[in-house]
Amino acid sequence: MAIFTDPMTKRADFGPGDAEWLHLLVGDWQLVADLAFADLVLWFTDGAGGYVAVAHVRPSTSHTVFHTDPVGERVPAELAPLVARAEQSRQIERSAATDGADEHGTQVEAVPMVRNGRSLAVITSHLDLSNARLPSRLEMTYRQCGSDLLRMCTLGLWPDFATPTSTRRGAPRVGDGLIRLDVEGIVQYASPNAVSAFRRLGEVDSLEGQSLARVTTPLLRDRRLVDETLPLVLTGRMPWRTEVESRGVSLTLRAIPLRDSAERFGALVLCRDVSELRRRDMELVSKDATIREIHHRVKNNLQTVAALLRMQSRRMKSEEGRQGLDQAMRRVATIALVHETLSQGLAQNVDFDELIGRQIRLAAEVASPGQEVRTAFVGRFGELHSDLATPLALVINELVTNAVEHGLRDSSGTVTVSAFRAQAEDRAQELTVTVEDDGAGLTARPPGPGGRTPVYAPDHEGLGMQIVRTLVGSELAGTIGWEPRPDGGTLVRVTVPMSGAAHDE
Repeated sequence: MAIFTDPMTKRADFGPGDAEWLHLLVGDWQLVADLAFADLVLWFTDGAGGYVAVAHVRPSTSHTVFHTDPVGERVPAELAPLVARAEQSRQIERSAATDGADEHGTQVEAVPMVRNGRSLAVITSHLDLSNARLPSRLEMTYRQCGSDLLRMCTLGLWPDFATPTSTRRGAPRVGDGLIRLDVEGIVQYASPNAVSAFRRLGEVDSLEGQSLARVTTPLLRDRRLVDETLPLVLTGRMPWRTEVESRGVSLTLRAIPLRDSAERFGALVLCRDVSELRRRDMELVSKDATIREIHHRVKNNLQTVAALLRMQSRRMKSEEGRQGLDQAMRRVATIALVHETLSQGLAQNVDFDELIGRQIRLAAEVASPGQEVRTAFVGRFGELHSDLATPLALVINELVTNAVEHGLRDSSGTVTVSAFRAQAEDRAQELTVTVEDDGAGLTARPPGPGGRTPVYAPDHEGLGMQIVRTLVGSELAGTIGWEPRPDGGTLVRVTVPMSGAAHDE
C-alpha cells in the first residue's frame, strides 16, 4: 500500500480527510468494478503533468482487461488526454472512438474523484466490448448502479464517511444479491440471488414493485431482537449494515443511498445469506466457553490434589516426608494458578506478569516461614502461550524456593526476579529471566579439562533443580546458568526462545 499512500502525502493541496477519502474508496471499489463489469484504475498526478497508476481492481463478474498489474506504471499516451480532460472538467469523460470503444474493443471512461470542489485523482473504467452481446436486465441494472456510484464520486457523495464499519464477518457482495430501490423504498429490481435469500426467510413470492420494509417485517418472528437500524437500511435512507434472522436463517443487509447534487433518488441494498457463518460463530463461542470450563475444572482438580497433599503432609511423622509433600503441593498449586488465569479469558495466552507476581510472593512465603524475605519483580514478561507459561512458572517457582532455602540460608534478604526480551542473532525473539538473591553466594568449582573459567553450579542439587534442568532443556528449549552477583549472592539466568509463543511486538 506504500505506492498508493506516498504520492498523496506529497500533494500540497490535499485538505483534511482527502487521502482518507481515497483510501475509503479503494477499500470499497470492488463493489463498483463488479457492478460495472469493468476494470478500475486509479490515476494520480506525478507532479510533472503526467499520471501514475496507484491502484487497480479487477471485476469478479467479468473477465479482466489488464492481464498484468498496471500499478506503478505511467498513463499510456492514448489515455493521457482523456484523464487530463476529466481532471480539469471535473466531469465524466468517455473515449472519443466509435461507440466509446477504442481499437481493442474496450470502452474507457475517465471519472474524476472530486471532493470539496477539487479533483483529487481520476479513475478510468475499462469495459471489454469485444464479446458484446445483448445485455440482460441484470447486466443493464448492474451497469446503471455502477454508473450511479461513479457519478456520486464526481460529486464527492460516495464513499460516505458516515458508513460505520462492522467487525462481523459476512459483508455482502454484488454476486450474493442486489436490490435496487426507488426513493420511497419500493423494489425496482431484485437479482435472482436476492430473491432466493429473502425466500429463505419466509414465504416471499416476489420483491419487485413492493416495499422492501413491508415485505421483510412480517417475516420476523421475534421482533424484540430486531436491530433498530433495520428500517433505515430496508428503505435505503442510511449507508448502514444490519442483520435479520428468522426461521434459523441469518441475512446480512447493506444499504447504499443513491444521491445527486440535489436529493436522494434511490438506493442499493446488498444482501447475503450468512446462516452458515453465524452457525460457525456460535460453535466457536461454544468451544471457547467449553475450553474455559475445562481450564476451570482442571484448576479445581489441581487445587483438590494440593489440598490432599497438604492434609497428608500434616499426618507425616517424618520431617523429610513432610517437606517432600509440601514441595509437591507447591508445584501442583503453581500449575493450578496458570489454569485459573486461562479460565478467565478466551485466548490460550496468559498475562504472565500478573500471574508471576503472585507466584513469587507465594513461593517465598512458603519457603521462609521463619525468615524475613522480600521479593521484587523487574521488567515485563507480557502475554505467553499456555504451553510456555506452565513450565516457566514451575521453573521460576523452583528457583525462588531454592534462592530462599539455600541462597539466603535462614537469613533475611531479597529475591529479585527480572524479565526482558531481546532480538537474538537469528532475529528471533528471546526471553531472558533472572532470579537473584543477596545471600551467601556460590562456590566456584575448578574448570574442566582445558578450561580456564571457573564453573558455577548450585550447591544443592535436589529434585527441584532436576525439575528445573529438565523443564528448561526439554519443555522450554532454553538454557540455564548460575553466576555470582557483583554485590554478593547468586544470579540464575534462564534464556528461552519465543518461537511459537504469543508475545507482544
